[in-house]
Amino acid sequence: MTENEIGEAVLGAAMKVHSAVGPGLLESVYETCLTHELRIQGFDVQRQVALPVEYDGQRIDTGFRLDILVA
Repeated sequence: MTENEIGEAVLGAAMKVHSAVGPGLLESVYETCLTHELRIQGFDVQRQVALPVEYDGQRIDTGFRLDILVA
């Protein structure tokens, strides 16, 4: 599957989640529901993945996190 196809699937799943649960909820609710929806669709999904920064040849753990990592 191409990056564009994955992106389209994620957008479609996000719209489905938003239509089902509506606006105004905490981000964590949408994140959990979106993760669930993407897994139903067969995607490998991880939540809250640490993202270090590479600087001057060194790996620096700065506390960055990806909300959702798909495929």
